[in-house]
Amino acid sequence: MTENGLMESSQTEKLFYNNSHQKSFEATVLSCQKKEKYYEIVLDQTAFFPEGGGQYADTGYLGDAKVLDVQEQDGQILHRTDRELPVGEKVTGQLDWELRFMKMQQHTGEHIVSGIVHERYGYENVGFHLGNEDCTMDFNGEIPVEDLQEIEFRANQAVWENLKIQILYPSKEEEKEMTYRSKIEITGQVRVVIVPGYDACACCAPHVDFTGEIGLIKLVGMQRYKGGVRVTMLCGGRAMADYALKQKQAKEISAMLCAKENELTDAVAHLQKELAEKKTELAEKEQELIRCKAEQIPESEQIVCIFPEGIQGDSLRILMNAVLEKNRKLCAVFSGNDAAGYRYVIGSRDVDVRNMAKELNAAFEGRGGGRPEMVQGTVRGTEEELQNWILRKAEEL
Repeated sequence: MTENGLMESSQTEKLFYNNSHQKSFEATVLSCQKKEKYYEIVLDQTAFFPEGGGQYADTGYLGDAKVLDVQEQDGQILHRTDRELPVGEKVTGQLDWELRFMKMQQHTGEHIVSGIVHERYGYENVGFHLGNEDCTMDFNGEIPVEDLQEIEFRANQAVWENLKIQILYPSKEEEKEMTYRSKIEITGQVRVVIVPGYDACACCAPHVDFTGEIGLIKLVGMQRYKGGVRVTMLCGGRAMADYALKQKQAKEISAMLCAKENELTDAVAHLQKELAEKKTELAEKEQELIRCKAEQIPESEQIVCIFPEGIQGDSLRILMNAVLEKNRKLCAVFSGNDAAGYRYVIGSRDVDVRNMAKELNAAFEGRGGGRPEMVQGTVRGTEEELQNWILRKAEEL
């Protein structure tokens, strides 16, 4: 069976098509080849599903051998294990059932959502990936974000109806009369997975028997992607785990804010308003501090080089401009310390300070630049070294 439901001949009987809920099985080892990092085992029958159709491979055990990966090549199912198994030996295969069931929940959920999107918008699912943490579906058209909740509700209605999943292998004549989704044109035998009333799609993967087994479908994100959208989904146990985590976080935030869980949005909005007011107050106080520092510098000093405490970021530039308002020749403001280095802003309304910045950077492992009237950057050196250098160079301007 290829990625889109195409049947191929194989030496291995695929038990997962007879019973998707089979957790263990008996099989005979047909071949065992040593590879660089693993052994490659072929069995006469297997319940291990190989990677395909956007779904990663099953894992588990063959006897004592750990099944690390399962691939299908040229119609053969290759079990990649951590140890050798003798050819002809009877082995018991044991699936990592929780992982397999989780993947079936996600995959059947994807069919339901894709069917709903296709019916409502006419969009195709052009990409599906079942990852270790979530499941993504790529659609070739845009979905209004306000519609996502309705799509999710309809998908969960399919779960609540507990519909029997139907698997069909139509003949060529029957296939002509059928309508089903498929990413590519299929020329061989087709396997069609049907969720009655919601979707029909060519698919090679195992699915749950009834939609009720999915438990819960949550659409947790959507973003623009290649002219369409990528929708992120969690189903079953993953959705429950996500809900439990968010509920725990909501309770913790509720306790921190002394607010009820259903009032958290208002509480955070109030907190943001208070924070904005405090930032405004702080900015005003910082402006006062900057003005005070500028006024403390004797007006007779034409070359100013200062290392103020508590001033950083854009305030360096503001302080420099405040100093230059007194018609001084040059002002250099540094912020930092001898160990970590300094950020600098140098300005002048009389001379071009760009060459000074180049020489400063060269002398003190610095980086930076700017306009003729102002430069900024970072340097490494001591306060004494930097101050002496600035005062000496400024006299040369």
